[in-house]
Amino acid sequence: MLPVMVLAAGLGTRLRPLTEHCAKPLVPVGDRPALAHVLDRLYAAGATRIVVNAHHHAAQVRAFVEGLDAGAGVALSEETDLLGTAGGIARAAPLLGEGDVLVWNGDILADVDVASLVAAHQAPSQATLLVQPLPAGRGPVGVDAQGRVVRLRQDRFGAEATGGDFLGIHVLGRGLRERLPASGGLVEDVLVPAMARGEEVRAVLFDAPWQDIGTVPTYLAANVAWLRERGLDRWVGPGAQVDPGVVLDASVVGEGAVVSGSGFVVRSVVWPGARAVAPLTDAVVTS
Repeated sequence: MLPVMVLAAGLGTRLRPLTEHCAKPLVPVGDRPALAHVLDRLYAAGATRIVVNAHHHAAQVRAFVEGLDAGAGVALSEETDLLGTAGGIARAAPLLGEGDVLVWNGDILADVDVASLVAAHQAPSQATLLVQPLPAGRGPVGVDAQGRVVRLRQDRFGAEATGGDFLGIHVLGRGLRERLPASGGLVEDVLVPAMARGEEVRAVLFDAPWQDIGTVPTYLAANVAWLRERGLDRWVGPGAQVDPGVVLDASVVGEGAVVSGSGFVVRSVVWPGARAVAPLTDAVVTS
């Protein structure tokens, strides 16, 4: 299994105001922080060397990593200045080692066949992106009939057969890693220039549900999906208290939280230790 870089340093601006209180990868989804779900998927794939970077609420991310079981194989790369997705990987090079690396955005939850993605990355491809297919011309990615990425955002390098959404999960090849800038973004500063030079970037299509917790609506949807995947219509954490007059529907109540009042709580998330008053719909209640 390749070393893994989990990108967890971003400011989480689209998820404000939640990220004013919490690092985005640590917002709770169901019974655990989002980052814990990502790590579980990576462990299931056989990952033994994982690096998580941190900048925004770095102390929270550090405490999470330090709280993992001994032997979890997770190292922390803290960034005093926010370096961007490319710069973050470059800074973590001593922890990752050399060669190809699997990159996973810390705000993406997906049941990925990691082994198949890694196996699909073959020379001369410089990177292999996981892409959800869409009709041609739609989404930020275009893929040709041979599986090559020919469009990223507005930059086009060939005729596409399929559009798509990039999941933020990909294999970054050794060649591009050796040319990463000290700061900058993977798409605009690395992948697009590589494609402009004629270098190959390929796609693996992923036609299954996935969750991006980057906005409040998608964060709520991720919690509802977590319940649905387990056949639940509610989840109440240890030590939580819910008044008898409260009816939970597609909602998550975190550990030690309190929900008082009466009426329905629908498609809502009450964070661990928070206090909420019913009725509520499409709400996130923080501590």
